[in-house]
Amino acid sequence: MLALLLASPAQAAALDGSQLSVLWAVPFVGILLSIAVWPLAGPQFWHHHFGKIAAAWSLAFLVPFALVFGVGTAGAGLVHALVAEYIPFILLLTALFTVSGGIYIRGNLHGTPLLNSIILLVGGLLASFMGTTGASMLLIRPLIRANDNRQHCAHVVVFFIFIVSNIGGSLTPLGDPPLFLGFLKGVTFFWTAGHIWMDTVFLVVALLIIFFLLDTWMYRKEGTTRPDPTPDDEQFGFDGSINFVLLGVVVALVLMSGIWKPGIEFDIAGTHVALPSIVRDAGLIVVTLVSLAITPRAVHDSNQFGWAPMQEVAKLFAGIFLTIIPVIAMLQAGENGPFGAVVKAVTNSDGTPNPAAYFWATGLLSSFLDNAPTYLVFFNTAGGDPATLMGPLASVLAAISAGAVFMGANSYIGNAPNLMVKAIAEDRGVKMPSFFGYMAWSFGILMPLFVIVTFLFFR
Repeated sequence: MLALLLASPAQAAALDGSQLSVLWAVPFVGILLSIAVWPLAGPQFWHHHFGKIAAAWSLAFLVPFALVFGVGTAGAGLVHALVAEYIPFILLLTALFTVSGGIYIRGNLHGTPLLNSIILLVGGLLASFMGTTGASMLLIRPLIRANDNRQHCAHVVVFFIFIVSNIGGSLTPLGDPPLFLGFLKGVTFFWTAGHIWMDTVFLVVALLIIFFLLDTWMYRKEGTTRPDPTPDDEQFGFDGSINFVLLGVVVALVLMSGIWKPGIEFDIAGTHVALPSIVRDAGLIVVTLVSLAITPRAVHDSNQFGWAPMQEVAKLFAGIFLTIIPVIAMLQAGENGPFGAVVKAVTNSDGTPNPAAYFWATGLLSSFLDNAPTYLVFFNTAGGDPATLMGPLASVLAAISAGAVFMGANSYIGNAPNLMVKAIAEDRGVKMPSFFGYMAWSFGILMPLFVIVTFLFFR
Protein backbone atom coordinates (compact mmCIF):
# COMPACT_ATOMS: atom_id res chain seq x y z
CA MET A 1 0.00 0.00 0.00
CA LEU A 2 2.85 2.37 0.86
CA ALA A 3 4.52 1.62 -2.48
CA LEU A 4 1.30 2.45 -4.30
CA LEU A 5 0.84 5.71 -2.39
CA LEU A 6 4.42 6.77 -3.12
CA ALA A 7 4.29 5.77 -6.78
CA SER A 8 5.72 8.39 -9.10
CA PRO A 9 3.12 10.09 -11.32
CA ALA A 10 5.51 9.66 -14.21
CA GLN A 11 5.02 5.91 -13.93
CA ALA A 12 1.26 6.16 -14.23
CA ALA A 13 -0.52 5.47 -17.48
CA ALA A 14 -4.03 6.62 -18.30
CA LEU A 15 -6.60 3.95 -17.59
CA ASP A 16 -8.45 3.11 -20.79
CA GLY A 17 -11.79 1.61 -19.82
CA SER A 18 -12.36 0.26 -23.33
CA GLN A 19 -9.45 -2.14 -22.83
CA LEU A 20 -10.70 -3.53 -19.51
CA SER A 21 -12.48 -6.83 -19.02
CA VAL A 22 -15.71 -6.95 -17.06
CA LEU A 23 -13.84 -9.25 -14.65
CA TRP A 24 -12.31 -6.13 -13.09
CA ALA A 25 -15.79 -5.35 -11.76
CA VAL A 26 -15.79 -8.56 -9.67
CA PRO A 27 -14.32 -6.94 -6.48
CA PHE A 28 -16.91 -4.17 -6.68
CA VAL A 29 -19.73 -6.66 -7.15
CA GLY A 30 -18.21 -8.70 -4.33
CA ILE A 31 -18.31 -5.88 -1.81
CA LEU A 32 -21.90 -5.08 -2.80
CA LEU A 33 -22.92 -8.71 -2.36
CA SER A 34 -21.10 -8.81 0.98
CA ILE A 35 -23.11 -5.82 2.19
CA ALA A 36 -26.26 -7.53 0.97
CA VAL A 37 -25.66 -11.11 2.14
CA TRP A 38 -23.40 -11.15 5.21
CA PRO A 39 -25.75 -9.25 7.56
CA LEU A 40 -28.31 -11.98 6.82
CA ALA A 41 -26.05 -15.05 6.69
CA GLY A 42 -23.76 -14.14 9.58
CA PRO A 43 -24.84 -10.98 11.41
CA GLN A 44 -22.41 -11.41 14.31
CA PHE A 45 -19.47 -12.12 11.99
CA TRP A 46 -20.40 -9.12 9.84
CA HIS A 47 -20.73 -6.82 12.86
CA HIS A 48 -17.20 -7.64 14.02
CA HIS A 49 -15.43 -8.00 10.66
CA PHE A 50 -17.13 -5.80 8.02
CA GLY A 51 -14.04 -3.59 7.88
CA LYS A 52 -11.80 -6.57 7.16
CA ILE A 53 -14.18 -7.79 4.45
CA ALA A 54 -14.15 -4.35 2.78
CA ALA A 55 -10.34 -4.29 2.99
CA ALA A 56 -10.10 -7.79 1.50
CA TRP A 57 -12.16 -6.82 -1.56
CA SER A 58 -10.12 -3.62 -1.92
CA LEU A 59 -6.89 -5.62 -1.98
CA ALA A 60 -8.48 -8.14 -4.35
CA PHE A 61 -8.71 -5.26 -6.80
CA LEU A 62 -5.53 -3.29 -6.03
CA VAL A 63 -2.95 -6.10 -5.98
CA PRO A 64 -3.88 -7.69 -9.36
CA PHE A 65 -4.37 -4.22 -10.82
CA ALA A 66 -0.85 -3.20 -9.79
CA LEU A 67 0.59 -6.42 -11.21
CA VAL A 68 -1.19 -6.03 -14.57
CA PHE A 69 -1.03 -2.27 -15.15
CA GLY A 70 1.96 -1.33 -13.02
CA VAL A 71 2.47 0.21 -9.62
CA GLY A 72 2.36 3.71 -11.09
CA THR A 73 -1.11 3.35 -12.60
CA ALA A 74 -2.46 1.59 -9.54
CA GLY A 75 -0.90 4.18 -7.24
CA ALA A 76 -2.32 7.06 -9.26
CA GLY A 77 -5.79 5.48 -9.14
CA LEU A 78 -5.51 4.89 -5.41
CA VAL A 79 -4.34 8.45 -4.71
CA HIS A 80 -7.08 9.93 -6.90
CA ALA A 81 -9.76 7.84 -5.19
CA LEU A 82 -8.50 8.84 -1.74
CA VAL A 83 -7.55 12.49 -2.24
CA ALA A 84 -10.05 13.68 -4.82
CA GLU A 85 -13.08 11.64 -3.80
CA TYR A 86 -13.04 9.59 -0.60
CA ILE A 87 -11.36 11.97 1.86
CA PRO A 88 -13.49 15.04 0.95
CA PHE A 89 -16.58 12.81 0.98
CA ILE A 90 -15.85 11.39 4.45
CA LEU A 91 -14.77 14.74 5.92
CA LEU A 92 -18.05 16.35 4.87
CA LEU A 93 -20.09 13.42 6.22
CA THR A 94 -18.09 13.43 9.47
CA ALA A 95 -18.59 17.16 9.96
CA LEU A 96 -22.34 16.94 9.34
CA PHE A 97 -22.59 13.81 11.51
CA THR A 98 -20.73 15.47 14.38
CA VAL A 99 -22.47 18.84 14.21
CA SER A 100 -25.97 17.39 13.89
CA GLY A 101 -25.15 14.88 16.64
CA GLY A 102 -24.37 17.83 18.90
CA ILE A 103 -27.91 19.18 18.62
CA TYR A 104 -30.44 17.55 20.91
CA ILE A 105 -34.13 18.17 20.27
CA ARG A 106 -35.53 18.15 23.77
CA GLY A 107 -39.04 17.07 24.72
CA ASN A 108 -41.08 13.92 24.41
CA LEU A 109 -42.73 13.86 21.02
CA HIS A 110 -45.37 11.20 20.50
CA GLY A 111 -45.12 9.30 17.23
CA THR A 112 -48.62 9.62 15.87
CA PRO A 113 -49.13 9.34 12.11
CA LEU A 114 -49.64 13.11 11.88
CA LEU A 115 -46.51 14.00 13.85
CA ASN A 116 -44.41 11.48 11.94
CA SER A 117 -45.64 12.93 8.65
CA ILE A 118 -44.76 16.46 9.83
CA ILE A 119 -41.23 15.37 10.78
CA LEU A 120 -40.78 13.75 7.36
CA LEU A 121 -42.02 16.92 5.65
CA VAL A 122 -39.73 19.19 7.68
CA GLY A 123 -36.80 16.89 7.01
CA GLY A 124 -37.54 16.89 3.29
CA LEU A 125 -37.53 20.70 3.27
CA LEU A 126 -34.31 20.93 5.28
CA ALA A 127 -32.47 18.36 3.15
CA SER A 128 -31.91 20.73 0.21
CA PHE A 129 -30.35 23.38 2.43
CA MET A 130 -28.36 21.44 5.03
CA GLY A 131 -27.73 18.34 2.97
CA THR A 132 -29.40 14.95 3.14
CA THR A 133 -26.75 13.86 5.65
CA GLY A 134 -27.23 16.88 7.92
CA ALA A 135 -31.03 16.68 7.87
CA SER A 136 -30.94 12.91 8.40
CA MET A 137 -28.57 13.09 11.37
CA LEU A 138 -30.51 15.97 12.95
CA LEU A 139 -33.96 14.36 12.80
CA ILE A 140 -33.52 10.58 12.85
CA ARG A 141 -32.86 10.44 16.60
CA PRO A 142 -35.92 12.47 17.68
CA LEU A 143 -38.04 10.53 15.18
CA ILE A 144 -36.94 7.20 16.67
CA ARG A 145 -37.41 8.56 20.20
CA ALA A 146 -40.93 9.73 19.31
CA ASN A 147 -41.80 6.19 18.25
CA ASP A 148 -39.93 4.28 20.96
CA ASN A 149 -43.16 3.02 22.55
CA ARG A 150 -44.54 1.59 19.30
CA GLN A 151 -44.25 -2.09 18.49
CA HIS A 152 -43.39 -1.55 14.83
CA CYS A 153 -41.67 1.54 13.45
CA ALA A 154 -39.22 0.24 10.83
CA HIS A 155 -41.54 1.57 8.11
CA VAL A 156 -41.18 5.06 9.60
CA VAL A 157 -37.40 4.87 9.14
CA VAL A 158 -37.79 3.47 5.62
CA PHE A 159 -39.92 6.44 4.53
CA PHE A 160 -37.48 8.74 6.33
CA ILE A 161 -34.73 7.37 4.08
CA PHE A 162 -36.95 7.87 1.02
CA ILE A 163 -37.85 11.50 1.74
CA VAL A 164 -35.20 13.03 4.01
CA SER A 165 -32.08 11.05 3.07
CA ASN A 166 -32.68 11.25 -0.68
CA ILE A 167 -35.56 12.91 -2.54
CA GLY A 168 -35.71 16.01 -0.33
CA GLY A 169 -32.13 16.92 -1.25
CA SER A 170 -32.85 17.43 -4.94
CA LEU A 171 -33.30 21.20 -5.12
CA THR A 172 -29.84 22.72 -4.49
CA PRO A 173 -26.17 21.69 -4.80
CA LEU A 174 -26.04 21.64 -1.00
CA GLY A 175 -28.61 18.86 -0.90
CA ASP A 176 -26.80 15.92 -2.47
CA PRO A 177 -23.23 15.25 -3.69
CA PRO A 178 -24.18 14.67 -7.37
CA LEU A 179 -25.74 18.12 -7.59
CA PHE A 180 -22.72 19.65 -5.90
CA LEU A 181 -20.48 18.06 -8.53
CA GLY A 182 -22.71 19.58 -11.21
CA PHE A 183 -22.36 22.96 -9.47
CA LEU A 184 -18.56 22.62 -9.60
CA LYS A 185 -18.84 21.77 -13.31
CA GLY A 186 -20.70 25.04 -14.01
CA VAL A 187 -24.39 24.33 -13.39
CA THR A 188 -25.83 27.42 -11.67
CA PHE A 189 -26.91 27.17 -8.04
CA PHE A 190 -30.68 27.46 -8.55
CA TRP A 191 -30.90 25.68 -11.92
CA THR A 192 -31.90 22.34 -10.43
CA ALA A 193 -34.56 23.91 -8.21
CA GLY A 194 -36.03 25.66 -11.24
CA HIS A 195 -36.19 22.51 -13.37
CA ILE A 196 -37.11 19.56 -11.13
CA TRP A 197 -39.07 21.20 -8.31
CA MET A 198 -42.35 19.84 -9.72
CA ASP A 199 -40.93 16.31 -9.83
CA THR A 200 -39.75 16.67 -6.24
CA VAL A 201 -43.04 18.06 -4.97
CA PHE A 202 -44.97 15.29 -6.69
CA LEU A 203 -42.83 12.54 -5.13
CA VAL A 204 -42.73 14.05 -1.63
CA VAL A 205 -46.49 14.66 -1.54
CA ALA A 206 -47.25 11.19 -2.92
CA LEU A 207 -44.92 9.52 -0.41
CA LEU A 208 -46.36 11.51 2.50
CA ILE A 209 -49.89 10.46 1.55
CA ILE A 210 -48.86 6.79 1.23
CA PHE A 211 -46.95 6.99 4.52
CA PHE A 212 -49.80 8.65 6.42
CA LEU A 213 -52.30 6.02 5.26
CA LEU A 214 -49.91 3.15 6.06
CA ASP A 215 -48.84 4.56 9.43
CA THR A 216 -52.45 5.24 10.41
CA TRP A 217 -53.39 1.65 9.62
CA MET A 218 -50.45 0.24 11.59
CA TYR A 219 -51.03 2.65 14.48
CA ARG A 220 -54.63 1.52 14.84
CA LYS A 221 -53.70 -2.13 14.33
CA GLU A 222 -51.23 -2.01 17.22
CA GLY A 223 -53.89 -0.82 19.63
CA THR A 224 -52.38 -0.36 23.07
CA THR A 225 -48.78 0.74 22.78
CA ARG A 226 -45.97 -0.11 25.15
CA PRO A 227 -45.14 2.24 28.07
CA ASP A 228 -43.28 5.27 26.78
CA PRO A 229 -39.68 5.13 28.04
CA THR A 230 -39.17 8.87 27.39
CA PRO A 231 -40.41 11.15 30.23
CA ASP A 232 -43.06 13.78 29.51
CA ASP A 233 -41.64 16.42 31.84
CA GLU A 234 -39.11 17.85 29.36
CA GLN A 235 -39.97 21.18 27.73
CA PHE A 236 -39.53 21.24 23.96
CA GLY A 237 -36.34 22.97 22.86
CA PHE A 238 -32.80 22.58 21.57
CA ASP A 239 -29.65 21.76 23.52
CA GLY A 240 -26.27 22.32 21.90
CA SER A 241 -27.75 25.02 19.68
CA ILE A 242 -24.28 26.51 19.08
CA ASN A 243 -23.90 23.70 16.56
CA PHE A 244 -26.43 25.47 14.32
CA VAL A 245 -23.74 28.13 13.86
CA LEU A 246 -21.20 25.44 12.99
CA LEU A 247 -23.71 23.96 10.53
CA GLY A 248 -23.78 27.37 8.83
CA VAL A 249 -19.98 27.28 8.66
CA VAL A 250 -20.13 23.88 6.93
CA VAL A 251 -22.56 25.28 4.35
CA ALA A 252 -20.32 28.32 3.84
CA LEU A 253 -17.23 26.14 3.34
CA VAL A 254 -18.98 24.02 0.72
CA LEU A 255 -20.24 27.11 -1.12
CA MET A 256 -16.79 28.70 -0.96
CA SER A 257 -15.16 25.70 -2.59
CA GLY A 258 -17.50 26.04 -5.56
CA ILE A 259 -17.41 29.83 -5.94
CA TRP A 260 -13.81 30.78 -5.11
CA LYS A 261 -11.55 30.22 -8.14
CA PRO A 262 -8.00 31.40 -7.34
CA GLY A 263 -6.50 29.14 -10.00
CA ILE A 264 -4.03 27.59 -7.54
CA GLU A 265 -3.65 23.80 -7.67
CA PHE A 266 -1.36 21.23 -6.12
CA ASP A 267 -0.25 18.01 -7.78
CA ILE A 268 -0.47 15.01 -5.44
CA ALA A 269 0.87 11.95 -7.25
CA GLY A 270 -0.87 12.98 -10.45
CA THR A 271 -4.10 14.18 -8.83
CA HIS A 272 -4.70 17.93 -9.06
CA VAL A 273 -6.22 19.37 -5.90
CA ALA A 274 -7.41 22.98 -5.94
CA LEU A 275 -6.63 25.34 -3.06
CA PRO A 276 -10.35 25.94 -2.28
CA SER A 277 -10.82 22.19 -1.81
CA ILE A 278 -7.91 22.06 0.64
CA VAL A 279 -9.28 25.05 2.56
CA ARG A 280 -12.74 23.45 2.63
CA ASP A 281 -11.46 20.11 3.90
CA ALA A 282 -9.22 21.74 6.52
CA GLY A 283 -12.17 23.87 7.61
CA LEU A 284 -14.38 20.79 7.93
CA ILE A 285 -11.78 19.15 10.19
CA VAL A 286 -11.70 22.30 12.36
CA VAL A 287 -15.51 22.40 12.53
CA THR A 288 -15.61 18.75 13.60
CA LEU A 289 -13.03 19.28 16.34
CA VAL A 290 -14.68 22.50 17.57
CA SER A 291 -18.08 20.80 17.74
CA LEU A 292 -16.65 17.94 19.79
CA ALA A 293 -14.91 20.41 22.10
CA ILE A 294 -17.80 22.77 22.79
CA THR A 295 -20.76 20.37 22.80
CA PRO A 296 -21.70 19.48 26.40
CA ARG A 297 -21.26 15.81 27.21
CA ALA A 298 -24.88 15.70 28.36
CA VAL A 299 -26.04 16.54 24.82
CA HIS A 300 -24.07 13.64 23.34
CA ASP A 301 -25.36 11.34 26.07
CA SER A 302 -28.95 12.42 25.40
CA ASN A 303 -28.47 11.79 21.69
CA GLN A 304 -26.75 8.46 22.40
CA PHE A 305 -24.02 9.85 20.16
CA GLY A 306 -21.45 7.29 19.10
CA TRP A 307 -19.04 6.70 16.26
CA ALA A 308 -20.23 3.23 15.22
CA PRO A 309 -22.50 4.42 12.34
CA MET A 310 -19.76 6.71 10.99
CA GLN A 311 -17.16 3.95 11.25
CA GLU A 312 -19.35 1.55 9.30
CA VAL A 313 -19.94 4.09 6.53
CA ALA A 314 -16.25 5.09 6.41
CA LYS A 315 -14.98 1.50 6.13
CA LEU A 316 -17.55 0.28 3.63
CA PHE A 317 -17.31 3.34 1.38
CA ALA A 318 -13.51 3.13 1.41
CA GLY A 319 -13.90 -0.25 -0.26
CA ILE A 320 -16.61 1.03 -2.59
CA PHE A 321 -14.58 4.08 -3.72
CA LEU A 322 -11.55 1.87 -4.48
CA THR A 323 -13.23 -1.05 -6.21
CA ILE A 324 -15.42 1.28 -8.28
CA ILE A 325 -12.33 2.65 -10.12
CA PRO A 326 -12.45 0.17 -13.06
CA VAL A 327 -16.25 0.26 -13.19
CA ILE A 328 -16.28 4.03 -13.69
CA ALA A 329 -13.48 3.75 -16.29
CA MET A 330 -15.50 1.17 -18.24
CA LEU A 331 -18.58 3.39 -18.14
CA GLN A 332 -16.58 6.43 -19.22
CA ALA A 333 -15.33 4.50 -22.26
CA GLY A 334 -18.81 4.95 -23.69
CA GLU A 335 -19.98 2.72 -26.52
CA ASN A 336 -16.44 1.37 -26.95
CA GLY A 337 -16.32 0.00 -23.41
CA PRO A 338 -17.67 -3.21 -21.90
CA PHE A 339 -20.77 -1.29 -20.82
CA GLY A 340 -21.36 0.23 -24.26
CA ALA A 341 -24.89 -1.14 -24.24
CA VAL A 342 -25.71 1.22 -21.36
CA VAL A 343 -24.54 4.24 -23.37
CA LYS A 344 -26.48 3.14 -26.46
CA ALA A 345 -29.58 2.68 -24.35
CA VAL A 346 -29.77 6.42 -23.58
CA THR A 347 -29.60 7.50 -27.23
CA ASN A 348 -32.45 7.66 -29.73
CA SER A 349 -32.12 6.10 -33.19
CA ASP A 350 -31.47 9.56 -34.67
CA GLY A 351 -28.55 10.16 -32.30
CA THR A 352 -30.37 12.56 -29.96
CA PRO A 353 -30.33 11.92 -26.21
CA ASN A 354 -33.41 10.34 -24.64
CA PRO A 355 -34.33 12.07 -21.32
CA ALA A 356 -36.41 9.14 -20.05
CA ALA A 357 -33.57 6.73 -20.75
CA TYR A 358 -31.09 9.03 -19.00
CA PHE A 359 -33.39 9.22 -15.98
CA TRP A 360 -33.59 5.44 -15.64
CA ALA A 361 -29.98 4.67 -16.56
CA THR A 362 -28.60 7.25 -14.13
CA GLY A 363 -31.10 6.23 -11.48
CA LEU A 364 -30.64 2.48 -11.65
CA LEU A 365 -26.85 2.75 -11.59
CA SER A 366 -27.07 5.29 -8.74
CA SER A 367 -29.07 2.72 -6.79
CA PHE A 368 -25.99 0.53 -6.45
CA LEU A 369 -23.00 2.63 -7.51
CA ASP A 370 -22.16 5.85 -5.73
CA ASN A 371 -24.55 8.40 -7.22
CA ALA A 372 -21.93 11.17 -7.45
CA PRO A 373 -19.58 9.52 -10.00
CA THR A 374 -22.60 8.03 -11.78
CA TYR A 375 -23.94 11.57 -12.24
CA LEU A 376 -20.59 12.64 -13.70
CA VAL A 377 -20.51 9.70 -16.11
CA PHE A 378 -23.87 10.57 -17.64
CA PHE A 379 -23.17 14.33 -17.43
CA ASN A 380 -20.16 13.67 -19.67
CA THR A 381 -22.06 11.14 -21.81
CA ALA A 382 -24.55 13.92 -22.61
CA GLY A 383 -21.73 16.20 -23.76
CA GLY A 384 -20.39 17.67 -20.53
CA ASP A 385 -20.94 21.31 -21.57
CA PRO A 386 -22.96 23.02 -18.80
CA ALA A 387 -24.22 25.81 -21.08
CA THR A 388 -25.65 23.31 -23.57
CA LEU A 389 -27.04 21.05 -20.86
CA MET A 390 -28.74 23.98 -19.10
CA GLY A 391 -30.07 25.22 -22.46
CA PRO A 392 -31.08 23.02 -25.41
CA LEU A 393 -30.53 19.81 -23.43
CA ALA A 394 -32.17 21.03 -20.22
CA SER A 395 -34.55 18.06 -20.12
CA VAL A 396 -31.56 15.68 -20.26
CA LEU A 397 -29.71 17.41 -17.40
CA ALA A 398 -32.95 17.45 -15.38
CA ALA A 399 -33.33 13.70 -15.99
CA ILE A 400 -29.73 13.01 -14.95
CA SER A 401 -30.10 15.12 -11.80
CA ALA A 402 -33.43 13.60 -10.82
CA GLY A 403 -32.29 10.04 -11.51
CA ALA A 404 -29.11 10.39 -9.44
CA VAL A 405 -30.87 11.91 -6.42
CA PHE A 406 -34.27 10.20 -6.46
CA MET A 407 -33.09 6.64 -7.08
CA GLY A 408 -30.37 6.81 -4.48
CA ALA A 409 -33.26 5.72 -2.25
CA ASN A 410 -33.56 2.34 -3.99
CA SER A 411 -30.99 0.59 -1.80
CA TYR A 412 -29.04 1.10 1.41
CA ILE A 413 -25.89 1.86 -0.58
CA GLY A 414 -27.47 4.27 -3.08
CA ASN A 415 -26.61 7.26 -0.87
CA ALA A 416 -24.36 7.48 2.19
CA PRO A 417 -27.05 8.74 4.66
CA ASN A 418 -29.12 5.59 3.96
CA LEU A 419 -26.55 3.36 5.60
CA MET A 420 -25.98 5.84 8.43
CA VAL A 421 -29.70 6.07 9.24
CA LYS A 422 -29.99 2.28 9.16
CA ALA A 423 -27.03 1.92 11.53
CA ILE A 424 -28.41 4.50 13.97
CA ALA A 425 -31.88 2.93 13.92
CA GLU A 426 -30.49 -0.55 14.60
CA ASP A 427 -28.25 0.85 17.33
CA ARG A 428 -31.43 2.09 19.03
CA GLY A 429 -33.24 -1.22 18.77
CA VAL A 430 -35.27 -0.74 15.58
CA LYS A 431 -35.40 -3.99 13.60
CA MET A 432 -34.64 -2.66 10.13
CA PRO A 433 -35.26 -4.63 6.91
CA SER A 434 -32.35 -6.56 5.42
CA PHE A 435 -30.62 -5.30 2.26
CA PHE A 436 -33.11 -7.12 0.03
CA GLY A 437 -35.97 -6.51 2.44
CA TYR A 438 -35.42 -2.78 2.12
CA MET A 439 -35.36 -3.11 -1.67
CA ALA A 440 -38.75 -4.84 -1.49
CA TRP A 441 -40.05 -1.64 0.12
CA SER A 442 -38.29 0.68 -2.32
CA PHE A 443 -39.16 -1.24 -5.47
CA GLY A 444 -42.75 -1.76 -4.36
CA ILE A 445 -43.36 1.89 -3.47
CA LEU A 446 -40.85 4.02 -5.36
CA MET A 447 -40.71 2.27 -8.74
CA PRO A 448 -44.38 2.86 -9.62
CA LEU A 449 -43.93 6.52 -8.65
CA PHE A 450 -40.80 6.79 -10.83
CA VAL A 451 -42.78 5.38 -13.76
CA ILE A 452 -45.36 8.12 -13.26
CA VAL A 453 -42.59 10.75 -13.02
CA THR A 454 -41.22 9.49 -16.34
CA PHE A 455 -44.53 9.94 -18.13
CA LEU A 456 -45.22 13.31 -16.49
CA PHE A 457 -41.82 15.00 -16.89
CA PHE A 458 -39.42 13.10 -19.16
CA ARG A 459 -41.38 11.92 -22.20
